[in-house]
Amino acid sequence: MDIIDQGLPAIESHRALHVWIIENLKMIPVPEKAYGNFFQAHCYVVLHVPQSPKATQGTSSDLHYWLGEAASSEAQDAAAAFMQRLQEALGPRTVQHREAQGHESDCFHSYFRPGIIYRKGGLASGLKHVETNIYSIRRLLHIKGRKHVSATEVELSWNSFNQGDIFLLDLGKVMIQWNGPQASISEKARGLALTCSLRDKDRGGRAQIGVVDDEVEAPNLMQIMEAVLGCRVGSLHDAIPNQSINQLQKAHLRLYHVYEKGEDLVVQELATCPLTQDLLEEENCYILDQSGFKIFVWYGHRYNLQDKQAAFSRAVGFIQAKGYPIYTNVEVVNSGAEPAAFRQLFQTWTKEQNQSKKLGRTGKVMQIKLDVGQLHSRPELAAQLRMVDNGSGKVEVWCIQDLRRQPMDPKHHGQLYGDTCYLVLYTYQKLGRVQYVLYLWQGHQATPDKIEALRSNAEELDLMYHGALVQEHVTMGSEPPHFLAIFQGQLVLFQGDTRHNGKGQPEFATQLFHVQGTESHNTKTMEVPARASSLNSSDVFLLSSTGVCYLWFGKGCSGDQREMARMVAAHISRKNKEIVLEGQEPPCFWEALGGPAPYPSNKRLPEKASDFQPRLFECSSLMGCLVLTEMVFFSQDDLDKYDVMLLDTWEEIFLWLGEAANERKEEALGWGQEYLKTHPAGRRSATTIVLVKQGFEPPTFTGWFHVWDPYKWTNSHPYEEVVEGSLGAVSDISKVTTDINHFRLSNSSGDGTPGPLARPALKSSQDGSENELEVGPKVGSANASPSTSTSSYYTGTSSMISGVLPREQLMYQAAEDLPEGVDPARKEFYLSDSDFQAIFGKSKEEFYRMAKWKQQQEKKQYGFF
Repeated sequence: MDIIDQGLPAIESHRALHVWIIENLKMIPVPEKAYGNFFQAHCYVVLHVPQSPKATQGTSSDLHYWLGEAASSEAQDAAAAFMQRLQEALGPRTVQHREAQGHESDCFHSYFRPGIIYRKGGLASGLKHVETNIYSIRRLLHIKGRKHVSATEVELSWNSFNQGDIFLLDLGKVMIQWNGPQASISEKARGLALTCSLRDKDRGGRAQIGVVDDEVEAPNLMQIMEAVLGCRVGSLHDAIPNQSINQLQKAHLRLYHVYEKGEDLVVQELATCPLTQDLLEEENCYILDQSGFKIFVWYGHRYNLQDKQAAFSRAVGFIQAKGYPIYTNVEVVNSGAEPAAFRQLFQTWTKEQNQSKKLGRTGKVMQIKLDVGQLHSRPELAAQLRMVDNGSGKVEVWCIQDLRRQPMDPKHHGQLYGDTCYLVLYTYQKLGRVQYVLYLWQGHQATPDKIEALRSNAEELDLMYHGALVQEHVTMGSEPPHFLAIFQGQLVLFQGDTRHNGKGQPEFATQLFHVQGTESHNTKTMEVPARASSLNSSDVFLLSSTGVCYLWFGKGCSGDQREMARMVAAHISRKNKEIVLEGQEPPCFWEALGGPAPYPSNKRLPEKASDFQPRLFECSSLMGCLVLTEMVFFSQDDLDKYDVMLLDTWEEIFLWLGEAANERKEEALGWGQEYLKTHPAGRRSATTIVLVKQGFEPPTFTGWFHVWDPYKWTNSHPYEEVVEGSLGAVSDISKVTTDINHFRLSNSSGDGTPGPLARPALKSSQDGSENELEVGPKVGSANASPSTSTSSYYTGTSSMISGVLPREQLMYQAAEDLPEGVDPARKEFYLSDSDFQAIFGKSKEEFYRMAKWKQQQEKKQYGFF
């Protein structure tokens, strides 16, 4: 879109992300290749515009202004003014954010994968925000963060290091990542992703990366580091404590009504959690304080337009009055454009104007939900319906008795009792592959030892099935739709104990059952207290008394409900059946219930569908409390083998366990329970929790992702492989140490502090560039021989070969079987140009311009590794 306004830039509608830097009080666009770089002495404006409707994001745009910690007050005021004018031009469906360096929101971080880089000082190069392919660089980056990674330029000294974080020594052509001994493997992997991104974006892929996981095992890399940083004196600093805010700290909410009284601005506390949507009136302005972690300013669409311009100044004033840190994140939202994080702070949230649309769509879905082909080919439909298939697969049920699982007779599969627990294993096929769901059903009256036995027996089953079971924790009365479907309308939940009379029927003299459902795939029958107040005019009830079973039809029930009740009655009781219509009950009916009593008689209104979007979080623990980091615009790429991820779809909580995190299964389940318990909206503790392992994701999980690649895990490269093979860190960079004098790093003072980094003296450099450090073979011309093209690479090497070699002497040959003088790490380079093209399908120039890990992958494929 074009914004016709003085001083405002044009916005290209086809791009999702736009970044401007405030320079000389003007908005200057930042080149796309420089996105994620932020100078500390400047302010920035960032606009994100959704490009297509996705399950993971709404239709609102997000507009941020970012404040560098060294930015002047004039630059900050200019950024705020520009953003306000942009917001007015973009319209009310724009959420405004105030971001401070080092304390950015999850939404802001989600734009910049694999991380944000804070650069020292101001922008000295005019519009040239970042120069690429420049190698005369010497800097040290301090890399922090788990999912949202940031890198800050720090003093080039060992004093900057600590034992818990990642540090990157960037020397232009050589990049050495040093991992603190207390850093987790996931932090190392994410640090390496940022390092690789820097290499590919800033150096065009032409830089060597080395990784120091253990200083003793990387002497060559340490030699380079000490040449730059000097010899380390004393021990490293301890790890910096994590300052993340846990979920319990975020659980407290206070809603304030903001209004003017004369010339005074009044901020009056209105409510605390749990909050309801009807507290927000369209004529008013409110501040929602989430424990000082985040401040929301909400405006109704009929609120005074002029006063909306004062949103951020009001929020900053509120922050100062409360004594909160000045970097506290602020979001300004308009009615109708609330982000998911705001809506989920309320018990329910609906959009009235969308209700008819939602109900119509639901009706359409109901007609096709038993079509297995539809569910398998459209995982988004399976996710919305919470159905992996139509329930026609194989069902096995075990009851927990004497702390062991006992198989149940198929005749009684659907009869579950509230004082115990059950394991229900469902086996189905999807596109020719066998898949499993294990339901862990927990009765309301089950004792703690039975619940523990339920979990331990589930683990035994999981081991028997080699970890392939999706484990779904179900609480009595909150069964998900698919659980109902697999029992084909015959699910009966008894409140009492598990005693039977030998025929599978309870011994109790009088029992009252509430039948809920209209078809075999959505019906369940639940025992309720046998008294008149349990009845409801909208439903059907079964009253089993001495010698007779009454089918009580409320005035508001449908024909489908009555038909299902007849089927259930035959399943529950062999007694004579007698139909009783509401208002025509015989005296013996009321006698069995202890006499008449008031009960709900109004027709039940259809429940309004809550308008909650799915949200994805990374889980971790700090001092025993749950810490969540949100991936706001999430995709499958956010799932990592080291992660435990929580996907909240409101109806269910999924906990995804990465391949390297499987042993944290029990901890993950506890995190899911803690998430529900501490949620400020007051979530139901009985919400279904599903444990999903990497590689065994059901369609009810994958359907929430816009795109899902089932082969992604087989093509990914774990951190260990990248370090040991793909980057060739030690084998490649150790070559530098054979000619370390090229660095000419002098310790001029002799006191352990490094001297200036001189330009390397290069021999036979192909392009004669004065600021490049040669590390590795470089192809000069198409006909260059190995001896010519690699002369600088092998400077100082005694054995050299010239010419080319036949492929038979190079392919699939061990190092000891190669001709003398051939570098085992570069066997492919000794091929003729024609052989190279025939084998790899590309020229040597094209091959060596590829990322190192891609080179390694192809070398493995064609026998040159």
